[in-house]
Amino acid sequence: MPTLPREQPEPSPAEPHEARRMAESFGVDAQRYDRARPGYPEALVERIVAGSPGPEVLDIGCGTGIAARQFQAAGCAVLGVEPDARMADVARARGLPVEVAAFEDWQPAGRTFDTLIAAQSWHWVDPVAGAVKAAGLLRPGGRLAVFGHAYEPPAEVAEPFAAALRRAAPDSPFNAGPARRPLSLYRAAYEKSAGVLRGTGRFEEPEQWRFGMRRTYTREQWLALLPTTGGLTRLGPDQLAEVLDAAGGAIDSLGGRFTMDYTTFAVTAVRVAAP
Repeated sequence: MPTLPREQPEPSPAEPHEARRMAESFGVDAQRYDRARPGYPEALVERIVAGSPGPEVLDIGCGTGIAARQFQAAGCAVLGVEPDARMADVARARGLPVEVAAFEDWQPAGRTFDTLIAAQSWHWVDPVAGAVKAAGLLRPGGRLAVFGHAYEPPAEVAEPFAAALRRAAPDSPFNAGPARRPLSLYRAAYEKSAGVLRGTGRFEEPEQWRFGMRRTYTREQWLALLPTTGGLTRLGPDQLAEVLDAAGGAIDSLGGRFTMDYTTFAVTAVRVAAP
């Protein structure tokens, strides 16, 4: 039975942003990531753009530019900051200017922005340092918007996947919870982010938004997406094959496809006026 490699193990972090190897593992197949990962609800993008004092956007942890391209299509001028050069290369090839650095270390060189976004990436940023830095980068009336999807397929897909991950990678930190995490856990994480923003004293009262969208996946499409998720990016080939085989079998039992309801959570706050 294959297990996770044991050389140079990363200590279990107290917070997601401390898991640097995990945070920077998504570029192992950046092209796949860009093809397989879903975009974000247009209503979310429209609401953020409508509430912005101007068109200049900074995308924190932009990855391959999936969210950034939606903001570009809405008329924004977007700059990406991304710690993984492999992800940044794909984003640049798709027309997004990107500077390679972790957000906490990135040097803005005096630049400020109308809007800062963090799509599926804020949990990799130090929450307090990131919030303070974000406030300093925003122009008067500027908005920080942190958002991401809850990825929870039906139980018929999630449970065989979780069982296979426990067998193939018993040391994985993703084995600690249930096969399907309740939406309340995602909501609590965004409520925690809102509390951090509130606690800095540099933002107006945060708002919490929620959007829904539905997508049908074929077996091929779902097995293309799974290796881009945090639980699988660091598995060895044999481990990954075992997990994907179980996931594929589950989808086959449903007729080769399934429909998943996505819930997209967002926390957004406007920078307080300068004294």
